[in-house]
Amino acid sequence: MLNAPTFHGVLPALITPFTDDGYEVDPGALSALVDRLVAAGVAGLVPGGSTGEFTTLTHAERRLVVETTVEAAAGRVAVVAGTGALSTRETVELSIHAERAGAAAVMVVPPFYDALSWPELLAHYSVVAESIAIPIMYYNIPSASGVTLTAEQLGQLRRDAGVTSMKDTGGDAVAATELQQAGEQVPTLLNGWDTLTFAALAAGAHAVVWGAACILPEQCVALHRLLIDDVDLPAARDLWARLWPVCHLLESQSYAAAVKAGCALRGDSTGPVRRPLLPLEADAVDALRRLVVAARSADMSAAT
Repeated sequence: MLNAPTFHGVLPALITPFTDDGYEVDPGALSALVDRLVAAGVAGLVPGGSTGEFTTLTHAERRLVVETTVEAAAGRVAVVAGTGALSTRETVELSIHAERAGAAAVMVVPPFYDALSWPELLAHYSVVAESIAIPIMYYNIPSASGVTLTAEQLGQLRRDAGVTSMKDTGGDAVAATELQQAGEQVPTLLNGWDTLTFAALAAGAHAVVWGAACILPEQCVALHRLLIDDVDLPAARDLWARLWPVCHLLESQSYAAAVKAGCALRGDSTGPVRRPLLPLEADAVDALRRLVVAARSADMSAAT
């Protein structure tokens, strides 16, 4: 078995900042975002995922995003690089680069144009695993990939293809609970569905990959601490009552655009989203601003 990192805490799913015209990645802005999040106590970083608009990036830009994140993190937290692509060859190339750049693991979404059969999927991940010496995080997002795996299939991915963890953006709390109850027979589950964060942590998930953590890292870290480390359910419920409306709004909009808008509200230099995505409408930005202000006003004394 690979020497897999043990994830414990909040891993923000990073946005990809662009220049004002949206034409280029802005490494300086990305580095500044990493510094803000690490200072807030996050446990890791996940660049190059859906929140990072990876489908709009060239391969050169995807490499730049990973290199910039690893350099800015400077060993303070683990970096899990999104390297999924439409072909096995592309996924292997991006994964080899991520390992050489210093990523602790790669996050691989199944090729998402034609849903793969189970033998094709297993072969795809096996080839990637044979090409690198760092673990793979399976990115479970059936709405994009068209693939829903059983617990038995996920167990085989762990045994045969170096898949030691899974970001679960399936939105199925029952299926997630089954995986949590299966223990080490399946990849370790990290919740990736914002509005299910409280439920996942309360059920024992020790880590979350969370876009909202780019906007409200202190509050997200505090929620994890209250539910996992302190086991203070009343304080966690109070904090979640402020965080849930933010998560709900993000999921009701174009998610990457909404998280990027939230980061801009926090003062980050973000640039626009890339087409075909469109920016949030002004009324949605105003609603998000009110919810972020309310979440930031939460009493944090119980979590410190």
